[in-house]
Amino acid sequence: MEAKTKTFNKIPETYQIKSPIHQNTYLVGGQLKPWKGKTTEVYSTISSTEEYKPTLLGSIPYMGEPEANEALQAAANAFDKGKGLWPTMKVADRVACMEKFAKQMVTKRDEVVKLLMWEIGKNLPDSEKEFDRTVEYIYDTIEDYKQLDRDSANFKKRDGIYAHIRRGPLGIVLCLGPYNYPLNETFALLIPALMMGNTAIFKPAKHGVLLITPLLEAFRSSFPKGVVNIVFGRGREVAAPIMKSGRVDVLALIGNSKSAVALQDQHPYKNRLRLVLGLEAKNPAIVLPDADLDLAINECIAGTLSFNGQRCTALKLVYVHEDIVDEFNKRFAKRVDELKFGNPWDEGAKLTPLPEPDKPAYIQGLIDDAVGKGAKIINKKGGETTENYIFPAVLYPVTEAMRVYQEEQFGPVIPIVPFKKIDEPINDIADSNYGQQVSLFGADIRKLAPLIDTLVNLVCRVNLNSSCQRGPDMYPFTGRKDSAVGTLSVHDALRSFSIRTFVASKDNEYNNRILNDLLGSKASNFVSTDYIL
Repeated sequence: MEAKTKTFNKIPETYQIKSPIHQNTYLVGGQLKPWKGKTTEVYSTISSTEEYKPTLLGSIPYMGEPEANEALQAAANAFDKGKGLWPTMKVADRVACMEKFAKQMVTKRDEVVKLLMWEIGKNLPDSEKEFDRTVEYIYDTIEDYKQLDRDSANFKKRDGIYAHIRRGPLGIVLCLGPYNYPLNETFALLIPALMMGNTAIFKPAKHGVLLITPLLEAFRSSFPKGVVNIVFGRGREVAAPIMKSGRVDVLALIGNSKSAVALQDQHPYKNRLRLVLGLEAKNPAIVLPDADLDLAINECIAGTLSFNGQRCTALKLVYVHEDIVDEFNKRFAKRVDELKFGNPWDEGAKLTPLPEPDKPAYIQGLIDDAVGKGAKIINKKGGETTENYIFPAVLYPVTEAMRVYQEEQFGPVIPIVPFKKIDEPINDIADSNYGQQVSLFGADIRKLAPLIDTLVNLVCRVNLNSSCQRGPDMYPFTGRKDSAVGTLSVHDALRSFSIRTFVASKDNEYNNRILNDLLGSKASNFVSTDYIL
């Protein structure tokens, strides 16, 4: 469709970019080192002027193999083959470092929220929520870590052998986060990895990179040198040489399975490599004939279009029973057209500029392919484009021959698939390469019960009459097949980034005296029954 230029709204002074941020330092070995090499300019697709033009937000270092190796060596020195200060530190001291970081992070809220809006186009309420949720995640992780420590502050005895069992760090973690939740999901990897005594190399995502700038000093001053190392640049230039070294013990990545496989292939000792991966998904909704349509439409609007559908947990296929599909489509399409498009700080803006300049053209390609194979755009505004957006197109009927059925669109286009028998969507989910979540809408428990019993074996979360989502962060977050490796949540992530390790001792007078002396002297941070209340 022809491009339409949206009415320009003057940017409130609070959110204006008054001067670009040129990130000219990087964190390695406990120092913010100056960068004088090549840089990459960071642009926002949001315009600061009435005549459309991308906004220069600043620049970041364009680093390569030397800096990657420097960061790797700093992380290795800090871990020091398990002898380092951080992996052997008392629980209370490690907690104190994390609390210091969280307190400093809170003071940077306004700066980070503003950059979230400009860099990735996330609206103001969601940007604030991402920041606040991340701080809450840090404190919840601290509390769960304390509980883990309390639970292990004892000795087991079996067959005449005492065992003091704790969880220990794995080593060096390479942490790579996604652009859609560049703060929250990145920290959901980084924070538990650090909490368990690992050292880390962190490379921010392609979009949402400058928002790390306000936090660099907090990282530097809160943790021992080399525990957190932050480098910038392209993954193939920075992450690849780190993996090739074979010194990375954990690859922690939220992103695409192709990227994850490519990085694994760089590692020469794959049997040693622990994976913690949050990958893509094609989460479906199934709307049964007896579903509450008002509820189902509300949840499907949120599920398909929150943050423009740029979430791994977004609803990316909507199966609707043929008995109700006409009514569903009419009401759903009307609701989509009523959504407001605007800049992130505009009140009531549900649809906001896309951070990837080429995304509108990609979405248009999906629409054209579907229309060419028999689908129709059933909402009036579907496919209307501006310089930085394409209005959500509701496509019906969608078949498996269409790209939008097969590909994870990660953007504002909604495929609706009619079905007659419930086996149709169930078999599709079973045959899919993905298995993260599903939304199931209905009321008849005789129909719901067998569906739930099957779906829990195909995906890892069945959302009953609600859209798919990650939170609350206390619940497991994982997926089957190509959607995830490992489990992320406050509770599970601490385990994903650690391993059970213990001291064993035969029950005899000689050993027991030594153990008692160890406990009494408090000489060992590991052999200890002390804990933090």
